[in-house]
Amino acid sequence: MKNRKILLQVLLPTALILSLVVPAWVAGASGVGLLPDKRPVDYSAADSWGDVSAMALNTPQGNVTPMVAAGNDRIVGLKSDGTLVAVRLSSFICGVGPGGSVESGTGGTASSPLYVSDWTDIIQVAAGHARTVCLKADGNVVTVGFAANEHLYSGFESWTDILQVAEGDHHIVGLKADGTVVAVGDNDYGQCDVGGWTDITQVAAGEYHTVGLRADSTVVAVGWNEYGQCDLRDWRDIVQVATGGDHTVGLKSDGTVVAAGYNCHGQCHVGDWTDIIQVASRYIHTVGLKSDGTVVAAGEEKIGACNVDDWTDIVQVAAGSSSTIGLKTDGTVVATGGALDYNFQPVESAALARVVEWNLGVTRYDLTISSSAGGSVAAPGEEIYTYTPRRAVNLVAEPEEGYRFVRWTGDTSTVSNVNAASTTIAMHSDYSITADFRPQINWVLIGSVIAAVIAGGLVIFFMRRRRKSSADTSG
Repeated sequence: MKNRKILLQVLLPTALILSLVVPAWVAGASGVGLLPDKRPVDYSAADSWGDVSAMALNTPQGNVTPMVAAGNDRIVGLKSDGTLVAVRLSSFICGVGPGGSVESGTGGTASSPLYVSDWTDIIQVAAGHARTVCLKADGNVVTVGFAANEHLYSGFESWTDILQVAEGDHHIVGLKADGTVVAVGDNDYGQCDVGGWTDITQVAAGEYHTVGLRADSTVVAVGWNEYGQCDLRDWRDIVQVATGGDHTVGLKSDGTVVAAGYNCHGQCHVGDWTDIIQVASRYIHTVGLKSDGTVVAAGEEKIGACNVDDWTDIVQVAAGSSSTIGLKTDGTVVATGGALDYNFQPVESAALARVVEWNLGVTRYDLTISSSAGGSVAAPGEEIYTYTPRRAVNLVAEPEEGYRFVRWTGDTSTVSNVNAASTTIAMHSDYSITADFRPQINWVLIGSVIAAVIAGGLVIFFMRRRRKSSADTSG
């Protein structure tokens, strides 16, 4: 019994020392940080977050980023100063005057349209069948276009706290700051039945259907579904959605693309696309922007809207009914395709020649990169870099010998995977990030320490036991 007490007196302090030293050692090497109140924060859980990058490219990020939008009969450009330029593609009621100005108000006819040149503070624009919808910096929405069935569009004037707008052929959709969705317009097929949607991060509107991207990277849809364009329940890991007339396109977090719905012109043949960072679509074609600034397209080729093979330095794309528009890094615009008449037959349009004369201005963002002790950032390096909006920047962190990469810290909301040493960051603002490194776990050394502590405890135990025996013998 006495020997047991002595053994406990020796081993309990030893166990206490190990319980304090070893977990702290392991935590420091494995990326589990100890807060001041000693509660551990396990960063490994971030692996389950999925891709949280801001890939909804038409969603404003707090700055006026130039962009292009294309509808059935118009092309609209948002300039870096928050103003608009626009051209008419065909004989449709377009909402654009002969000089390229934009209609005001909610009225206007083919013979007496209303024009305005003083729209300012615009941060996003969407174009549809015969209407242009704009989001202002204060979260309000303004719209102009064909006056027929104007009563269907009443109600958008009261919208507030809008983050993004989408234009269908006959309805308008708005994403609110709280993740809910509002819609007005023709609702014959239920395309405006979005009142129950929550946790939405991006919306898209087709001819008669509406699609919403949820925060968990799944997709919801309502409206006409004859071709399966709303059968999207199985879609996962989606970071952006786009809608054609009767088909839906989804960009996945790995850069691949999925599509569902009407495919008579091959507009859903996107299964082999890779390295895509944005998608756009209209009736008879789908367009994808690749991370290297090139563009791919699928669909009807006779109108020329898919002639994008030689495009480079593109930062955003838009798809009209018979045209494709690309915004370049220098703020200029490229365009291909034509226009459609009332029977949806291709006709030549001089409007595209005016579009390529646009310069929407250039917005650039700074990326500041650094690292903690124990490693460095090999790509792109460690300094301040400047990139155009929506650019996907490759990040590569390299640990030194004896260290391991843990995670990216700082402004990581658009980093694809904060726990991956090789990943990407999408540029939607100025960001500052740091590569965090920690010492490798040296289990041999830890085992040696444990063995040494136990051996020392046993030596003390036996020495005390021998001393006790000697004392008993001499007594």
